[in-house]
Amino acid sequence: MKTLDHISHIYFLGIGGIGMSALARYFHAAGKEVAGYDKTPSQITRSLEELGIRISYQDAAEAIPAEFKVLDKTLVVYTPAVPKVHKAYQFYLAEGFQIKKRAEVLGWLTQEKFCLAVAGTHGKTTTSAMLG
Repeated sequence: MKTLDHISHIYFLGIGGIGMSALARYFHAAGKEVAGYDKTPSQITRSLEELGIRISYQDAAEAIPAEFKVLDKTLVVYTPAVPKVHKAYQFYLAEGFQIKKRAEVLGWLTQEKFCLAVAGTHGKTTTSAMLG
């Protein structure tokens, strides 16, 4: 994945997780069309839906909006929390879509930008607040 210029639609499998929802918000703010699947509604999924992001709670390829089934315009991002036997994952795999793990997409995004990462057992929130 060298560039996202040709990608207009991004479909998230497991969009309700904190990391996936952050990526969904990022791409939505960047002007991409975003939709996704999650197992159950939550406060996170409701906040995404309030932004206009469509979310399906059905394990079915038929639940994927048609515009997210265009091979050369759609990127699929998944989390390992969604099993690879999931019907939407299997659809995208069988049709030859570009499918990336959340971590791969994060790595790709941070290659092109200045990035500070805060990790460790204690002090992440405080340190992040000091960084601004």
